[in-house]
Order: sequence, then C-alpha cells, then structure tokens
Amino acid sequence: MSGDEQRVEALAGTVEQLRRDLDLAQQSADARALIGIATGILVERGHGGPMESFRHLEELAQAARLPLLELAADIVNGAAGDDVAAAAPVATAAARQVVAPEQSAPGEVLRMRTAEAGSLTGDAQAVVDSMLDQALAPLGAKAAALWAAIPGGALVLAAHAGFVHGEAQRWHYVPPGVGTLAQRAVADRRPLWFGDLPTDVPGIGQRRGTTGARAVLPAEVSGRVMGVLEVCWPHTQPPLSGMAARQLDALADLCAHTLPGSEAALAEPRTPDNPAGPLVELADSLLDPTMVLRPVLDDRDQVTDFTISYANERFSDIAGRARSTLIGMRLLEAYPLTAREGGLYEYVLRVHATGEAFHAERMALSALVGEVPLTSVAAVGIGRYGDSVLLTWRLEDEATRLAALLQHAQRLGRIGGFEENVVSGEITWNSQLFALFGLPQGSSPVPLERLHHHAHPDDAVAIGRFLRAVLYHRHAASTAVRLQRADGVVRHIRIVAEPVTGPDGALLAVRGAYQDVSAQHWTEVALAATRDRLADSEQRVAERNRLALQLQQAIMPPTSAPVDLADLRVAVRYRPAEEGHLVGGDWYDAVLLPTKKVLLVVGDVAGHGIEAATGMVVLRNALRGLAATGSGPAQLLGWLNTVAHHLTEHVTATAVCGVYDPETRVLRWARAGHPPPVLVRDGEASALPLPRGLLLGAVPDAEYEEHRLPLELGDRLFMYTDGLIERRDRSVEHSLQQLLPIAGQSTRDLGEHLDLLLTHSRSDTDDDTCLIGVQVG
Repeated sequence: MSGDEQRVEALAGTVEQLRRDLDLAQQSADARALIGIATGILVERGHGGPMESFRHLEELAQAARLPLLELAADIVNGAAGDDVAAAAPVATAAARQVVAPEQSAPGEVLRMRTAEAGSLTGDAQAVVDSMLDQALAPLGAKAAALWAAIPGGALVLAAHAGFVHGEAQRWHYVPPGVGTLAQRAVADRRPLWFGDLPTDVPGIGQRRGTTGARAVLPAEVSGRVMGVLEVCWPHTQPPLSGMAARQLDALADLCAHTLPGSEAALAEPRTPDNPAGPLVELADSLLDPTMVLRPVLDDRDQVTDFTISYANERFSDIAGRARSTLIGMRLLEAYPLTAREGGLYEYVLRVHATGEAFHAERMALSALVGEVPLTSVAAVGIGRYGDSVLLTWRLEDEATRLAALLQHAQRLGRIGGFEENVVSGEITWNSQLFALFGLPQGSSPVPLERLHHHAHPDDAVAIGRFLRAVLYHRHAASTAVRLQRADGVVRHIRIVAEPVTGPDGALLAVRGAYQDVSAQHWTEVALAATRDRLADSEQRVAERNRLALQLQQAIMPPTSAPVDLADLRVAVRYRPAEEGHLVGGDWYDAVLLPTKKVLLVVGDVAGHGIEAATGMVVLRNALRGLAATGSGPAQLLGWLNTVAHHLTEHVTATAVCGVYDPETRVLRWARAGHPPPVLVRDGEASALPLPRGLLLGAVPDAEYEEHRLPLELGDRLFMYTDGLIERRDRSVEHSLQQLLPIAGQSTRDLGEHLDLLLTHSRSDTDDDTCLIGVQVG
C-alpha cells in the first residue's frame, strides 16, 4: 500500500471516529433533555422544587429497578400521551456507555441535573455551594470560585466555596493585567487544565488544601464570556476523563446564567420591523460608515459567524457593493479574506467575547472582486452593545492620504507653510510654523513686512531684497535669515515665497514656506572645518609618503636586466603595493664583498610609511658594513639583531642572509623569521629546510643557526618576501606549497622566471613584494 493510500485511510478512520463521538455526544444531550422534561413534570405535580423532584425521580427508578432514562421516558409519554420518547431505548444504550452504569448512584447525570436545578434559583452563591457538594466533590475537588468578567480585563469574585477564611476577601476584586489563571481563560476563551498549580502565577487558593490540580473554564452565554469557573483540587492529578471534562464545561455554562448581564446576553433586542433594535438608531447617528453584526451560534452556543443585520447610509463597501446587498449576509460570506490570521474577523470575535473595545488607525481590509483580492486601508473601530457588535470603518481616500503625507513631510522637514492676503491683511499659518517661531498656537502670525523685527540685525539687508523681489517685482524669491525667538533660541531659517496675482497683474497674496535649516547649517560649518583639517592632514601624509617612496626608490632602483657577480647571474624584481600610501620596508641586496664572495640578502621591515622605509635603510646599510668583516651569515644576523633592538626606534624585521663562495659553489645561509628560499634543480622546485632564528629586533640577544647548501651548474635559487605568497585565508606553509609548481616551470631567461612567479602569485594581502633570483653559471 502506498503512502498516499495509508494517509487517506488514516484520515477516513479519524473522520469515522469523530462521527461516532458526535453521535454519542448528541445521544447524551438527548438523554439529559429527556430527564429534564421528566423532572419538570414532577415539579408540576407537586413533588417540590427541581432538586427534590429529581431526587424523587431517582428514588422511583431505584424502586422500580429501571434505568433512569426508561423511567423518564415513561413519565413523559404518560403526561404527553404521544410517542415523544420513542428513541428512549437508543438513548438508554448511549447512557450506559457515556453517562453512567445502571448500578452507579448517584451518576454523572444525577450530579448534573442537581446542579442545573440549583442554577434555576439565580443565586450564584447557592449554585456554587450546590455544585461543589453535588457535582465537584465526587470528582475530588475541594474548592470552587465563580468570577464575573468586567470589560477591560478585571474580575469580581461572584461566589466561592471551600476556601479558608479571609481568602475570598483578599481576592474580591482582580484588577486588569494581574495575569491570574482566570484572566488567562478569559483572554484565551478556552478551558485550561493544570495538573499542578503554577507557583509563579498569582491567584486565589494558593494555600493548604487548594494547591493541587486546577481547572479554569470560561462561563459563556450565547458565545459571550460572562465569567470564569475555577475548580481546585488538594493534590496533583492527571487530566480528567472526557466525560468529566464535558461535565465541568456544562457546569461552567450553568454558572454563567447566574452572573450579571446574562439576561441581556439572552435577550433579543430585535423586532420584525427593527432587526437590530436600538443599535440601528445609534448606527444612523454616527458620521462614520457603520455595520451592526449579530452573532451566529451553533448547537453548542459557539459563535461561528456574524450576520450583517444593518448598515447605515454612510456605509462604503471596499468592493463597491450596495449596502442593501450586504444586509443579511454573513460577515465571512461578504468578506471571506477577513478570516486570515490577525484579520478583522479575529478582532470582531474577540470584542464580542470580552466586551473590550478595539481601535486601529490603519488596518488593511481585503475583499474579493471577481476572484481578485482588493485591499484597502481604513481606520477601524469595534464595540459590543448587548449581544451585537458595532463595526465602523473609514476608508482612507486619496485626499486624506495626501493630507496626512503632507503633514508628516512638513513635520520631518521642519517646514511651515503660510499665506498672506495682501488685500484683506489676513495671514494663515499652519501649526508647524508656530512651532518654528516658538509662538503659541493662538498667537498672531508675523507679517512678512515685520520679519526683520524677529531676525538678526545683520540680516536686514537680505530681508529687504527678498521683500522687494516678492512684493514689488512680483518674482518668486528665497533667502536665509537667523531667526531670534522670544525664548532666546536662534534658528537658521530659509524662506521661500511666491506672489499670487490677479488677471490685471495686481498682487493679491503671498504664499510660501519657512524651513528650519539649523541642523544643516551647523553640519555644513562642521564639515567645512573638518574638510580643512582633512586637507591639511592629507597634504602631510602625501608628503611623508612621497619622501618614503623616494627613499625606497633611491635604495632599490628598478633593475631591468640580470647582472653577473662572480659565477652567479643575479636578477631582482620589486613590486610595490597597489595602494601608493602603503610604502613598505621590503629590501634586497646582492653585492660582491672584498673577500670575493657574494652577499645575497632579502628583508622585510614591519609596517608601512616613512618609519618602515627609514628602518629598511638602517638595516640594509648596517648589514653591508658588517659583511665587510668576512663573517658568516649567522654571525651577521646576530649583529644585525643588536642593531635593530638597541639602535633603532622599535624596528622589527625578517630577513634571509646568504654568503656564496664561487670557488666551492657553497652557499652558507641563515634566516631571521623569514620564509625559506626555493631551490630549482633539474626542473624540480623545493623549499630549503628552515634553520632556527627569531625575527630581528624582538629580543636583545638572539642566536641564529647556519645551513650550508652546495649548488650545481644550472641551479636557480629564489629568495623573496612574504608579499609573494601570503594570503588571508591560508597559512604561509600552504601558500608555499602552491608556489613550488610555478617555480618548477622551466624558462630560458632568469628574468622571465622572476616575472612568471610575480604574474602567477596568489597573494591577496596587497603588500610589497621583493624577489631575487640567482642562477649558478
């Protein structure tokens, strides 16, 4: 069997199980109704009140050894003389499965009917007392509280039983926002079960005897939450069975009828001529488009939709339909898209359940027009009146949207508009302009001709030119002034105005705007000062970089062709950093010593700029002088470390130093924290093993290890700085392994070999690169 077929079968099984549960629930409801009718008949025949009559009915059933439903059916049939109880055998079978076995006394049905009879008195305290004694105690409960819900989220303790002295007085009134379990049930509109009472939630009964399990159930009448029934157990326990849970739901609904406002919830404020009652007059008196909504209830008194029972004359449908078309339709039928999560229907349902009004300045409303969703924005208000809901919305038209946009733009731009009627002398300012001038809203606007009294004296000439251009030459003009307000604040204001003339060219009015540009003015002042300082700094930096570059180029002039030293051919390449200001401290040297040996050096001073360049000059010249002593490379690096540490300003550097003897063709070399040279022999490239040696200038005294490398005819040796191989995302060792295949490629000319290495270098640090190549013979 395929996966789809298994899912279909599972879905079919679930549907069948739900159908059986629904049948049993319906049969149970029918059984309760039949017993209620029989109890009423006994009340009429003088057997006392509903409670006494029901007990008499049970005693009769026990004496006759008949199931309670069969006896109730006989009584109803005998009183009615018809076949009303024809379904009694079916109902009896259902009662044996759902309600209670025949031998159980008193069963769930007895407890339910006893509690229901108590609710007929209308006394909430009597109902709770009877309910705890007759229905809740057999379930193990020790206390119960009945809360009345007040619009706004508050609760009032309407009745209680089983709590210790003083507990009810402490919790007589619960303000909004406390977050008790009862307030949660009102907000969620569903029963809540706690196997163990949460210790972090405030509420009634958090003392010995009532700190165990707890059930909190909304008490509803016609879909409206009138209050909450809170039942307490002394110990923790697992969730109740389905039958017991349904019994608690029914008891909560019974309690709802004893709470204030339940009669209004059940009342019908409609008449055949006036389907929505007084709300029609209220809706007609409102200036906004308004609808009156009546709840649609199912057989369990749950709200499934709302009927549009009335719409006033100002109502405007977002889909363009006439209001006569909408009256009588269901809300979800007329506006199905409002059922989306967070949509209008959710808020209507919440207001109807809690009585708490809802307002939104901007809400998206959607409707289907020819299967195409049309969305509009509206201001929405929802309120509950009796059992009905009053829904108002005002669609946002183009003019309203543009006016709001203009108002926000003026506020954000610190702009105030004005119009001055030259003929009548009337001046109109908007609210933003009063704020710019620092004047109260009710004060008199300032005429243009008196503007100079509110400005800095030095701006009088600019104001005069501005007024002549607008008032006499009839041209649009603008100017900037320093406004001196009465509160002592000085603002930089820009004024823009244009004349309004009649057909004959006569000046009728002047309209324009003031804009506060103080922030822009001071920003420009700060930018100008910063720009001057930056230009000065850039000039100094450029001078330093130019000096460093000249110094570097003087020490390492570009070499276009290889040179011969003894039996070595030496070629060098230097590639500066791409960014000109990053002048580095890389250097190389290849010189024939007085001992007829060749000194080969590559070094890299840390840092950039003039400090690195001068440090490079010091080390390079010092090493040339030290090499004249004829000492080996390890000794030379030791002396050079002393120079770097003691005779420079915190200079550190790496270097490779080699001394080549042409007679023996042996290269003695040492390193100070530098990458190893690469030897190419017979087309195979390899990195030389690294001798020990710290970078120069790190410690006062350092020792360096010296290696010997015999060279052969045709060997090529490459010494370089880390700018050739260094990458941000890889180690130096990994980058060196990528260099070796490139170095092993054969070229006839040594200079071309160096160019090949520079071209195919994979470095990404944009650092200087210094490369020296040596070919034997």
